[in-house]
Amino acid sequence: MCGVTVKQEPPDPQEEERDHRDRIVDQELLFRQQDVLLEQQRIHQLRNYQASMEAAGLSITFPAHRPLSRAQSSPASACFPPIVVQQEPPTKPRFTTGLVYDTLMQKHQCMCGNTNTHPEHAGRIQSIWSRLQETGLRGKCECIRGRKASLEELQTVHSEAHILLYGTNPLRQKLDSTFYTRMTPVFVRLPCGGVGVDSDTIWNEVHSSSAARLAVGSVVELCFKVAAAELKNGFAVVRPPGHHAEESTPMGFCYFNSVAIAAKLLQQRLSVSKILIVDWDVHHGNGTQQAFYSDPNVLYLSLHRYDDGNFFPGSGAPDEVGTGAGMGFNVNMAFTGGLEPPMGDAEYLAAFRTVVMPIANEFAPDVVLVSSGFDAVEGHASPLGGYRLTAKCFGYLTRQLMGLAGGRMVLALEGGHDLTAICDASEACVSALLGIEVILESEGWMKGGRGFFICFHSFATPPTIKWVVLSLG
Repeated sequence: MCGVTVKQEPPDPQEEERDHRDRIVDQELLFRQQDVLLEQQRIHQLRNYQASMEAAGLSITFPAHRPLSRAQSSPASACFPPIVVQQEPPTKPRFTTGLVYDTLMQKHQCMCGNTNTHPEHAGRIQSIWSRLQETGLRGKCECIRGRKASLEELQTVHSEAHILLYGTNPLRQKLDSTFYTRMTPVFVRLPCGGVGVDSDTIWNEVHSSSAARLAVGSVVELCFKVAAAELKNGFAVVRPPGHHAEESTPMGFCYFNSVAIAAKLLQQRLSVSKILIVDWDVHHGNGTQQAFYSDPNVLYLSLHRYDDGNFFPGSGAPDEVGTGAGMGFNVNMAFTGGLEPPMGDAEYLAAFRTVVMPIANEFAPDVVLVSSGFDAVEGHASPLGGYRLTAKCFGYLTRQLMGLAGGRMVLALEGGHDLTAICDASEACVSALLGIEVILESEGWMKGGRGFFICFHSFATPPTIKWVVLSLG
């Protein structure tokens, strides 16, 4: 690869103009709010004055028109001293569950607009956000503002060529022509008429790079506030997802690995010693595994459908345990056996009780990050899922993980495309984060079950590899 120094891209005139318009709108809104407050105070004072005059036996009326309070020119306003409105100091965020969301992430859309053809669409995060509002959960949380991740932050996980190609608008980049010719990705024309980097992962030349960087920056902001104890825990309602994105390859709807980047930055900037990443998306997080495969300070633990490597993305075998110093700190709970019958709450709850939580407790993380895909919830047909977990099961699993790291945990949305399923699961997880009890309604969930293999590393000294065969039911 040619040596290229990554610099921040020049400002986008359209983005600057939009930001300027937003600031003007905010100022106008502030002025209107102040005017309303002044008018309410003036009316209150006039009524008190009128009542005092009537109590003294004097009749007094005021004209129906609104006094020109700004010019202090009306008789009524001359009776009272000018009102000074003092701005309230900024309120300190509540120590509660944090939420992050931004409508700009909805603009990452295929030009065809067909949500049936493209299951990873804007309605996913819009529906989840609406559900949290309708149920009152959003009001119990602290909503924080997201931001676009910098190119420097993206480079903690991804190559410079990758972030230049997918993190910037090529029309604004003045790259060496030879370099750009060699590194330009091969986009494909989709049957719908749109453009993608593959048949699944669409690309919108105007909005995709901004949306992907906003998803990363939003997850990073939330993780930093939780790690710094400004917030108790958090849930990031973001898209596009990230856990499939590798160092130099976008795939599976993903461009930048939000959770992996957040973990790297927690290590670098806040000196967080040990980070646990739990990935319960039904697809293996190949990009996250790649990022920490030799790192003993990040324990990556994934529960996913594997089917002997025949389920997307084909990685995540039980014997993929890490390398070098990171050997044993990569744990794959690889479910194999197809869909006869499909996996459900029984298998996941048993896996958590017998493998996930014992390993996690022994690792004793300082922060827990969750790649929270909900495509294992019932309602997702294969190849987007195929399993039949209940939404409340994920709330229960969230509750289990809250016992780690002093409760410092952030869930970041990954996959999940059935709107009812992902809304139900998000509601259950946020409820659990808020301390609301989650009760599993299914009876006899430990009846039956399926076996699976798991290879994991003992944290004892010297380290040893252990094979464990779990036979459920």
